[in-house]
Amino acid sequence: MHADVEEVSGADWWRQAAVYQIYPRSFSDSNGDGLGDVKGITAKVPYLKSLGIDAVWLSPFYPSALADGGYDVDDYRDVDPRLGSLADFDEMTVALHAAGIKLIVDIVPNHSSDRHEWFKEALAGSRGSAARNRYIFREGKGAEGELPPSDWESLFGGPAWERITEPDGTAGQWYMHLFAKEQPDFNWDNREVREDFLKTLRFWADRGVDGFRIDVAHALAKDLTEPLPAKAELAAENETVDGKHPFWDRDEVHQIYAEWRALFNEYTPPRTAVAEAWVHADRRGRYASPEGLGQAFNFDLLQAAFDAGQFREIITRNLTESEISGAPSTWVFSNHDVVRHATRYGLPKGPGRNGPAQAWLMSGGNEPALDRELGLRRARAASLLMLALPGSAYLYQGEELGLHEVVEISDADRQDPTFFRNPGVDVGRDGCRVPLPWTTEGIAFGFGKATAHLPQPEWFSAYAVATQQDNPGSTLALYREALRLRGSLQTEEQLKWINHRNDAVLHFIRPNGWQSITNFGVQPVALPAGTVVVSSGPLVDRKLPADTTAWII
Repeated sequence: MHADVEEVSGADWWRQAAVYQIYPRSFSDSNGDGLGDVKGITAKVPYLKSLGIDAVWLSPFYPSALADGGYDVDDYRDVDPRLGSLADFDEMTVALHAAGIKLIVDIVPNHSSDRHEWFKEALAGSRGSAARNRYIFREGKGAEGELPPSDWESLFGGPAWERITEPDGTAGQWYMHLFAKEQPDFNWDNREVREDFLKTLRFWADRGVDGFRIDVAHALAKDLTEPLPAKAELAAENETVDGKHPFWDRDEVHQIYAEWRALFNEYTPPRTAVAEAWVHADRRGRYASPEGLGQAFNFDLLQAAFDAGQFREIITRNLTESEISGAPSTWVFSNHDVVRHATRYGLPKGPGRNGPAQAWLMSGGNEPALDRELGLRRARAASLLMLALPGSAYLYQGEELGLHEVVEISDADRQDPTFFRNPGVDVGRDGCRVPLPWTTEGIAFGFGKATAHLPQPEWFSAYAVATQQDNPGSTLALYREALRLRGSLQTEEQLKWINHRNDAVLHFIRPNGWQSITNFGVQPVALPAGTVVVSSGPLVDRKLPADTTAWII
């Protein structure tokens, strides 16, 4: 199946697209096994079309042991049989394209699963073999090599090295894993690794995939020249911007993406890509350059408090960066790795991924106190503001329902490796990955005909699609109307700030006269002249209440 499908909105469709992230295992279960699947996504294409999105981004759907929610990939050119087949994938692609929706898939290039055929060959091979050279193997320290090559830590907790048993049964070398031990890091200095990923990208582009989201895009290039620096030395370098860290954001990584861009440009239209690169703001543009991936995630708003000053500074800075790089900015509040923003905004001083949100999770949802109504009101206001910004908006499944983080998950039901590797420190990311509620009743609220793979709380009923479907005041109705209007109002990638005496008001105008105004303060504020076409909450006597956004034309 070749990819030259009918184009819906031109080669630059991605620059100001609304992209909806689907975590496949938690979206819709078509066969009643408790796990979301590809056919489940296909069945919900009418829902996605009615939502008004431009593209779907699929988190990994590849064969996996789920040591990290599918980001431990066994085979990059297949579908996990529990989720379907390549034929099912092709059927889904056709259905999405017929609905005018583009398809973006996750690529996980930093590491594979330890069940990948290459890693099995590496374990069966000998020191210095070609099979081992596809990964990062080193001899250990100590008299018998019993100590890891360095004291580096994995992002999931514990050492970043794991010792293997050699084919003859003796204790052997160590391999590097920046994440779980089931995720050995590839050696991107190896030409074979680079060629294989080019083959993978072409495989999916030829099947109709329109773009790629690149996981941990800033970690592929590494300089592991010995002696390896100590962890204490790395800590001092984490915020540097010189591209010299041993494994984060090295300058050489862009040589890889230049090759990828050449491949993307072979297609009509060129395939798109967006980098997940947690790097200093000054270096983000390198990933987003036209010679590279073309776009990079901007997580700044995701980490900000609900505060007018922070929002304005972040928006201004990122739009300035966009002017310099020529790449559109991206905006996001929630995804599969963070506490949902309806919950973050309901916690006192609850910005970002950590702080009060993590404390709240660790307390079982007790401390600090969560104000659900406040959180949802602010989330609606923030999302409506975001959808008015120039650039692309990334939405996470369930945020259009106003879903909160699920904290009612027992230790026995948890799946995230961060929970098991950091007991008592990190409760993990399962709370934002709980399967969606489609109906108000049933064993899984319409997700499927069996108990969902992560437990759904009873309060999900009030947030179900069926509950909101015909309610004009629902969060689902707000997203649908905002996305519909966004499509018709979209204009040049610029905005102009309109200053107010009240610094709790954030007001801007797009080139065609489309205005967005948000009240971050406590007291209602008067609205400017014009027609209000949508608001995140009810207005009173043409005044904008606290924690509310309105669009005016």
